[in-house]
Amino acid sequence: MAIPWLMALKVIPWGDVIEHAPSVLKAARKLMDRQPPASSDPSGAPSTQTPVSAVPSLGELKNALITAQGQIERQAQTQRELTETLTELAEQNARLVSAVEVLRLRTRLLLWGGAALLLWLAVLTWQV
Repeated sequence: MAIPWLMALKVIPWGDVIEHAPSVLKAARKLMDRQPPASSDPSGAPSTQTPVSAVPSLGELKNALITAQGQIERQAQTQRELTETLTELAEQNARLVSAVEVLRLRTRLLLWGGAALLLWLAVLTWQV
């Protein structure tokens, strides 16, 4: 079970991920800043469609407008939520990349320390 994870970790170009993580985070924050502020009165009008007629009445037009406004507000809310999620994911990605970099450094230090220890043990063995 661990082998596919190790292969996946080896296949991922970590240098590129680390290099692009700040730009992804910056782009997500820009996207979040571009979103309009949430309105305080969301419309919960049901989504019903009126049949198309030659000349709709004023009431039908008003109902269609209210329905369309409700749909637009729901879509805007969904877009805000998706943008927030994207920003959170970009921040998590940046934290993950920094944690992986620390782990790579620690692994390198551990390998060098193990090699030095093996060399030291080999020297001690040859002296005895």
